[in-house]
Amino acid sequence: MRVSASHQGITLWSMASHASPVVQLMMVILLALSVVSWTMIFRKWFILKNAYREVERFEDRFWRGANVNQMYAELARNEDRLAGDASVFVAGFREYTRLEKQKGIMPMDIVEGVQRAMRVALSREVEYLETNLSFLATVGSTSPYIGLFGTVWGIMTAFQSFGDMQQATLAHVAPGISEALIATAMGLFAAIPAVIAYNRYADDTERLASRYEIFLDEFSSVLQRQAYVSKGGV
Repeated sequence: MRVSASHQGITLWSMASHASPVVQLMMVILLALSVVSWTMIFRKWFILKNAYREVERFEDRFWRGANVNQMYAELARNEDRLAGDASVFVAGFREYTRLEKQKGIMPMDIVEGVQRAMRVALSREVEYLETNLSFLATVGSTSPYIGLFGTVWGIMTAFQSFGDMQQATLAHVAPGISEALIATAMGLFAAIPAVIAYNRYADDTERLASRYEIFLDEFSSVLQRQAYVSKGGV
């Protein structure tokens, strides 16, 4: 570590470039984590925004009294692009039409089969919404410690470098400590946005999952009434 760096124009880049190899490695790791987490933050923002828009559009159309058979026919043609309530709806109505054709089946058996199919679809949707949330939580919880490790190592290296000096003043030690503290700053820079994004997106995901669950229960009730009518209440 070069003491002469204190006499140069002090910038973040100059301090980072003069840090010890271990500190520089911690900085590279934190920079990579920050870049990946910001990429996931923006991607998750678009995913959740689209999910809210789709659930509003679908539920508005469904509860306005749209023809269920026509909706199913339209949505089933583009099933690979469905998400949220639409995916739950298609899975449930497909199972209903399959079971309803069976002779001698009880209405409650139809409803139970439909609910199982919809809950499988619901689980897939929630799992998709939760994608990358665990990574953001990991970055938020570990980045400060990675930065702290780099800082502690850098400070140790700075003091060891001046251990043989008869008169080690603050001017000699300060540049090395400043370089080491960059790792802590980078750790916080990576952690804070990840923690904020995780808390926000986890709450959004829970709200969407709750809406999907409510639709599942309401649609189950609709199909239950229809099953009893079609089977004559047997």
